Amino acid sequence: MEKGSSTYWTEGSNRKRRTELKMIMRNEQEAYGSPHGPINIEHSLIIFYMQRVKFLGLIFATFFSIDISIAQDNNAIGSVLTMKQCVDIALKNNLQVQQSDINKQTNGVNFNQAKSFLLPYIGASGSQGVSYGRSLNPYTYTYLNQQISSGNYGISASLTLFSGLQLQNYIKQTAYAYEASKLDLEQQKQNITLSVILGYLQVLNSQDVLDLSKKQAVVDSKQIERLEILNKEGALALLSNLSDMKGQYANDLVNIATANNTLETAKINLFQLLNIPYKRDIQFEPSIPEIGSREPLTDADSIYAIALSRLPGIQSSEIKIKSFEKGVQYARGQYYPTLSLNGGINTNYSNAATVQIPGASSFVQSSDYVTYNGSTLNVYKQQQDFTTKNLSFGDQFKNNQYTSINLTLSVPILNYFKARNNVKQAKINLQNAEYTAHSTKMFLQQKVEQAYQDMLLAINQLKSYQDAVAAYAESFRTTEIRFNEGVIASDVYLLAKGKIDAANINLTIAKYNYIFRSKILDYYEGKLAL
Repeated sequence: MEKGSSTYWTEGSNRKRRTELKMIMRNEQEAYGSPHGPINIEHSLIIFYMQRVKFLGLIFATFFSIDISIAQDNNAIGSVLTMKQCVDIALKNNLQVQQSDINKQTNGVNFNQAKSFLLPYIGASGSQGVSYGRSLNPYTYTYLNQQISSGNYGISASLTLFSGLQLQNYIKQTAYAYEASKLDLEQQKQNITLSVILGYLQVLNSQDVLDLSKKQAVVDSKQIERLEILNKEGALALLSNLSDMKGQYANDLVNIATANNTLETAKINLFQLLNIPYKRDIQFEPSIPEIGSREPLTDADSIYAIALSRLPGIQSSEIKIKSFEKGVQYARGQYYPTLSLNGGINTNYSNAATVQIPGASSFVQSSDYVTYNGSTLNVYKQQQDFTTKNLSFGDQFKNNQYTSINLTLSVPILNYFKARNNVKQAKINLQNAEYTAHSTKMFLQQKVEQAYQDMLLAINQLKSYQDAVAAYAESFRTTEIRFNEGVIASDVYLLAKGKIDAANINLTIAKYNYIFRSKILDYYEGKLAL
């Protein structure tokens, strides 16, 4: 029963679907009739299943295409990264670089706005209102007891002629700030470039140490194989030699795991600088620069003098002092009066404005009279009739225009000591900028001196480890021959091998340390290259 249960369920399901499909088709045929004769149930089932397969295929293709697009996004940086590619990616994606660029753009906007303050201000205004009860007719300046709708419209302009040179000093202040932000951005790019180069070299260093650890493990593994063969043949003098080599091989595996962890950590740190998602399978081009001699080494004072003249950050700190000096002059300008030229064109409208339009004339009896031949005769006068008509909006807008122009002088007498406090704050900002520039130079001098001492140490270490590798290599060569011949025990062999292994790793680290220190000095000397 269990053996055929799956088949029974499948056949039962198909049988159930056929029955349902037959009932549906029979109902449709009875209701609408079949124009093509009897319906072929098996053919319809085939079409039904083919449509389901197409639908499932469409869903699979959709998800497959999504997976491909995601994979393409993950592989956008390629499978192999070069040092130049890493620097380019970091300059594009690094958050600190982006923030410095935003700061530069902000200072650029401030500079453009400062220049725009020299332009006149031009604005338009308009008001419309309704008054009730006893209101003043703005057209005749008489009071009316009625609802009045009125409006005022105008265009005004203002130009500052003098304000204690505040505008001019503000332009210079923002110009210096904008120039300083450009140098800050360049400094940040150089910092990131150096950090990426050092991070890239650290990855290569870790990779070389891992390769050395694997090679050392291979050598020990071959020794174990040789000793096991000797042991099977009964030719192994000391069984402890095999045990010691197995213990050494276990230590080699630990060293490999440690070196692999160090490599992955170096990769993660580099990807953090690049500000992109980490890829475990990424490879790095082993573009190791030639180790050239830096002797005679330029003294630290000369390197410091070069760095002072070349590094954008130092130049930026000096320019910021100039910017804050202009800030003090700008604040002092608030003590002076402000002279401005103002003008405007205005008009108004009122629905109470009327005009008298002359109409037909007629003769009407007046209160005057004359005596003629003893008779009193009334005097008739000619009277002009007028029709009252409201003035249109267009006529009032045109007829009520008036122009004004004036000079305004504003003299500060007491403004809550705002000008005095602004000057004090500007001086504090200037003093802080001077302290920052001095601190930056002192920090640079210390970093240059430290880099110089590190370079001296790297030179001495490289020479010493080169001599050590040469000496230990010859010692290990003779010790390995004696060990293979069974003359010496494993402890002597492992001691010699441990020395040459440590010397090789130390030499690899010393080579990269020498390159690291050279790149840092190149950075301070303004000749950093990929």
